Amino acid sequence: MLWSRWARPAPNTAPTKAKASGLYMICTIAKHEAEAQGCDDALMLDWRGQLAEGTAANIFLVINGELRTPTPDCFLNAITRQTVIALARQRGIKIIERAIMPNELGKADEVFLTGSAAEVTPVGEIIGAVGHYRFTPSTICRLMWEDYDRLVGKKVAATAA
Repeated sequence: MLWSRWARPAPNTAPTKAKASGLYMICTIAKHEAEAQGCDDALMLDWRGQLAEGTAANIFLVINGELRTPTPDCFLNAITRQTVIALARQRGIKIIERAIMPNELGKADEVFLTGSAAEVTPVGEIIGAVGHYRFTPSTICRLMWEDYDRLVGKKVAATAA
């Protein structure tokens, strides 16, 4: 992932909790810039300089066996995000939703994204002006993608029947 030079807007400037095409433009520009530099995605900060999300996916950090994710106050509280939080709680994994500053990535053992298209996708590296961080997907990331795949697989099978 590449740090984006674009920021998610303040909630009093746009309908930040809506899937609105104007809001996607910021992320589309950021993703194209990231891809031009050889990255798969961009990491978006909000207008306060806090971690927000990827260009089309929410972000989770694993720190000391706990899942930390930014409070969705200027970006979509997506269904996949909510599902992963519920799956983690079922496993007894502590969830912390709060403002997360970029330097906290240095404490993370694992980082992953969640979204309709991303499902649960591990992040190996974040590079750019705000810092350079490397991560190794491990236990919690694996558990979340396996639990999510199992849940989605059951729903797809039930729909197909």
